Amino acid sequence: MTDTNTETALSSDATQVRAQKLKLLREQIGDVYPAHFHRTISNAELAERYAGVEPDTETGDIVTVAGRVYSSRNSGMFMDIRDAGGKVQIFSHKDTTPEEARALLPMIDIGDIIGVTGEVRRTKRGELTVNAKEITMLTKSLLPMPEKWHGLSDIETRYRKRHLDIMTNEESKLRFRQRSKIISGIRRFMEDENFLEVETPMLHSVYGGATAEPFKTHHNTLKLDMYLRIAPELFLKRTLVSGLTDKVFEINRNFRNEGVSTRHNPEFTMMECYWAYADYEDVMGLVERLFAHLAMSIHGSTEFKFGDKEISFKGPFRRVPMPEAVREATGIDFLAIKTDEGARAAAKAAGFEVEKDWTWGECLAFIFEEKVEGTLIQPAHVTHFPKDISPFAKEVPGEPRLVERFETYCNAWEIGNAFSELNDPEEQRRRMVEQLEQAHARGEKEKQLDEEFLDAIDQGMPPAGGLGIGVDRLVMLLTDSPSIRDVILFPARRAKAD
Repeated sequence: MTDTNTETALSSDATQVRAQKLKLLREQIGDVYPAHFHRTISNAELAERYAGVEPDTETGDIVTVAGRVYSSRNSGMFMDIRDAGGKVQIFSHKDTTPEEARALLPMIDIGDIIGVTGEVRRTKRGELTVNAKEITMLTKSLLPMPEKWHGLSDIETRYRKRHLDIMTNEESKLRFRQRSKIISGIRRFMEDENFLEVETPMLHSVYGGATAEPFKTHHNTLKLDMYLRIAPELFLKRTLVSGLTDKVFEINRNFRNEGVSTRHNPEFTMMECYWAYADYEDVMGLVERLFAHLAMSIHGSTEFKFGDKEISFKGPFRRVPMPEAVREATGIDFLAIKTDEGARAAAKAAGFEVEKDWTWGECLAFIFEEKVEGTLIQPAHVTHFPKDISPFAKEVPGEPRLVERFETYCNAWEIGNAFSELNDPEEQRRRMVEQLEQAHARGEKEKQLDEEFLDAIDQGMPPAGGLGIGVDRLVMLLTDSPSIRDVILFPARRAKAD
């Protein structure tokens, strides 16, 4: 096993050799990076078309393929090249390959991209092969492929140099293909449910719609401080007010200037939707149908593995009110406690450390997070959240301290958040003012009321159910990925030290 200095020296030597080959190639063939190359078939199409060819068979068919060189044997006589869809073997021999083409072989390194025209055959060992008649250099790679090209062992390098991770790791390539399929599946499902997709601004002059620290920027022409979107909620609700549609959704990038963890990235993807004349129970059914649809599209079943767990997205999911879940876990009956002081005292008596100014609802939510959240492995809807922490949801009839809100949990992660949306303009203003005062008391002096949103609500918004789904976490579940950085193509990274 070589030490780091030796590996660096070897890499440097290899880079110098490649640079010398590039110089020679420029002298011999001119353009080493041509603008265009016409292939007649992809590697995946090649494999499909000739799947039935028996071993030791020459087809007589001439094709043109292209791809990156992943292996080279017998001084380039045998090479494997890969494109996005698969691998094909290239055979270059004096009996089949002209001298001009074979002269290029010593200049080809693993990692180079080449084009090959030749006859398709199946070898005696059953390997689908193209007997090269022409070889074209399409891209000279100046850096060697990672050692043991089948994958990167250093996890930080995998995230920082994602191109190498995907280039050398079929699992990573599959994961990001599955992510694309999941997002397109969400879009098709929502459209089939008659939701209209819209696009709302990512630059906000007033940030709102969720409680989070924003990223701040400045618009030079308008001379205006602006914020990257933390949620599209308020714009999507204004769309409902407009009457453009009764069902609206957006697959959106959001930005929150907060911590980084295996479940959090500063920029992330959500699907947010609003459904007029529906409530949070209607939205629960929508979530269950969506999750089952996605599991079927990826796994062919509503049951799938995550780590050592068997997860089932078959509905209906378990539904449990938050106060009931806490009472089952701790014995504390929050519905029997009438005051903030009583809630804090009960929490302390049960061994929980709570802040001296926490409300009844904040105590309930904290104990839920501490004692219940980690037990929710199979998908479940936790309902009846405290109004203290839910400023945009309608009250539960007969229990004004709770609201018609649910969060969907799976594998102890929050995946979705939904409300019966508040549309009483006076109550909405009162709650937003209260929320603003609390933010200012915490030192968040830049937070403002969104008067344009409140003006729209004054115009009248129909009753509606609203939903936000964390797409990245959903992809993590469906692709058996333990970290959010595994499913974000280029996750946020600290600056690399020299």
